[in-house]
Amino acid sequence: MNKGMSLLTGLFVAMLMAYSTIFVVDQRAYAIVFAFGEVKSVITEPGLHFKLPRPFQVVEFLDRRILTLSIDSNNRERFITAEKKNVQIDTFVKWQIADPKRYFVSFIGEERRAESRLAQIVRGALNDEITKHTVKDVISNERAQIMDAVKKRVADESKQIGIAIVDVRLKRVDFAEEINAAVYDRMKAERARKAKEQRSTGAAESEQIRADALLSRGAQAHVRAETAEAVLAA
Repeated sequence: MNKGMSLLTGLFVAMLMAYSTIFVVDQRAYAIVFAFGEVKSVITEPGLHFKLPRPFQVVEFLDRRILTLSIDSNNRERFITAEKKNVQIDTFVKWQIADPKRYFVSFIGEERRAESRLAQIVRGALNDEITKHTVKDVISNERAQIMDAVKKRVADESKQIGIAIVDVRLKRVDFAEEINAAVYDRMKAERARKAKEQRSTGAAESEQIRADALLSRGAQAHVRAETAEAVLAA
């Protein structure tokens, strides 16, 4: 009995050991095999793979899909244009892990840390480009050229931390709140001025119409009077 239990226990342990040496890499992921804390290999091909059992080797998985990072500005984060106007810019970045080993070393595999660093790189590139252009440039046909320059710089810096940049785009460009208020006040004053001009023009035209009407009635009365005199004289 004891011999049979020992045999079953041995088989169970052997199965667990064998199972711990097998792992599957999904086509949407990278696998990094560590041996005593050091990177042993990086697996990019999907399928069934083998490793030594724990604690000799462990596996970490990283997402290899194209990811989206949305970077929204707030009142404390503004960009100054060439004409010294504060603008708020919202962007989004399409990115993916290109060098799994370098990426893991840079961020210990934590996506949140990678996105935080990537956001810093994008803001720095945007700041340098926006200071060279006017608001009109940012929202006109030069917008594409500006974003191409930003994308190139972001891609160059991101490559050093194992990230490939697919695209960088602007979502929204807006004036800072105080500038918006000033623009609104100017628009309101301009509309009030035009309304006043139109009212003045309308009043003048109204007076002219009334004057013409009075003259017309006076002329008609004069004609009627002359006609009546002519009848009486006859």
